[in-house]
Amino acid sequence: MLLIVFHVPKSLFGTAPTVRLNRPLSSTSSGLQTQRQFPCVDAHAARESRLKASVALSDTTSETGPEPAYARPHPSQYSIYHHPRPFHLVYAAKLPSFDIAYETWGTLSPTRDNAILLHTGLSASSHAASTPTNPSEGWWEKFVGPGKAIDTDRYFVICTNVLGGCYGSTGPSSLQPSTGKPYGTNFPIISIFDMVRAQFHLLDSLGIDQLYASVGCSMGAMQSLAAGWLYPDRVGKVVSISGTARSTPSSIAMRFAQRSVLMADPNWNKGFYYDGLPPHTGMKLARQIATITYRSGPEWDQRFGRRIRTLPDSVTGKEQSSSPALCPDFLIETYLDHQGEQFCLKYDANSLIYISKAMDLFDMTSTALDGLQLTSSFHPLTIPLSPHGLHKTSHSKSHPPPANPPPYLSELAQGMQPLSNIPTLVLGVQSDILFTVEQQREVADALRLAGNDRVSYYELGGVWGHDTFLIDVLNVGGAIRGFLA
Repeated sequence: MLLIVFHVPKSLFGTAPTVRLNRPLSSTSSGLQTQRQFPCVDAHAARESRLKASVALSDTTSETGPEPAYARPHPSQYSIYHHPRPFHLVYAAKLPSFDIAYETWGTLSPTRDNAILLHTGLSASSHAASTPTNPSEGWWEKFVGPGKAIDTDRYFVICTNVLGGCYGSTGPSSLQPSTGKPYGTNFPIISIFDMVRAQFHLLDSLGIDQLYASVGCSMGAMQSLAAGWLYPDRVGKVVSISGTARSTPSSIAMRFAQRSVLMADPNWNKGFYYDGLPPHTGMKLARQIATITYRSGPEWDQRFGRRIRTLPDSVTGKEQSSSPALCPDFLIETYLDHQGEQFCLKYDANSLIYISKAMDLFDMTSTALDGLQLTSSFHPLTIPLSPHGLHKTSHSKSHPPPANPPPYLSELAQGMQPLSNIPTLVLGVQSDILFTVEQQREVADALRLAGNDRVSYYELGGVWGHDTFLIDVLNVGGAIRGFLA
């Protein structure tokens, strides 16, 4: 309760009155003061009440506690590869075992040489496209299928939920074998390289020694490059769309902000929330921050401008503009609010934390890779090197070296030498603010400096920002189709 007492001198008004304010006030057109409403805050409280009720119900009907509040695909809708042996990690000792959820499309050829490994972004499941067991639309439905950019009449496509995820693969929400309870933040720190190595164990189990191509967008582009680095003798082509070979400070900062608001949610409980309430408010805020980075300012201008939402009049039913409030008013605010609401219970908070951290740690410069003590199956070429340690004939006349290369480009080229013999498609988007087009140019330049003379590089326009790889079927799909063929 807010109590404010004003003492007015008697000399001015006679007896000094005392004014007491015991509730927040707001002005109305009539000049009266009424209590301000906060429906956006009330919505969080209502969701928390529903979740508490579901937890209480679970406590009375099950000895294992409530099911996770976020949605999962049903296990019958994907396959599981189980790795029963210890799996050594880059930043930690090992996982005692792991599961990888995966789905496939198309038919593996008799010679097993038409397989494409499709890598996902941060929060995607293995469901890239509809299947008979799961006819719902997949996250890349427009690009994967018969006659589409990744033609399942020609290719056998495999997509996994990454290690650390929450859609069937082993992650923080999985049961820790030694305790029988969810790992929570006892789960080890993982890397992009760990994700890819786990995927190749799956390929081994399927009898696939050689990939026709490794294809990825966003974080998937990191995995695609990592696949070519780790297994250059097993990857026929690499497709990197809106990704990077080295996380930049700006993208690290954006992901740090998301983790910060999520971990500040009291329900997060240092990662041990699986028997209680999930950090739904922190997840909503994290998703709102992420959504800002997925699209672009020009698109916001076109779609929303400065338009205010309208509400139906309770009497007439006609839409009318409301007076300004402290909850969402502008259409862009309502859009971000909706995106957060849709996501906050559909994905595991700890998976978001761990996987986004893996993205931050990704760095393919030679210095960073040397520090990880990773092993690539690449056999260095004997071509003479320039004084800077790079191949002399790195760029063609149509692709000259960059005019103002970043200081780390030489190290990046040295680090990416294992990809020097792999045809690579690099695709960037000029309106992307999460993985800027400069990062795509760096990937292409570093590959060419490393001696790769089969780099195809394209920049796309448009206003969709980072999400262009989900939307622009004509240009993104056309580039992929032409490169694979």
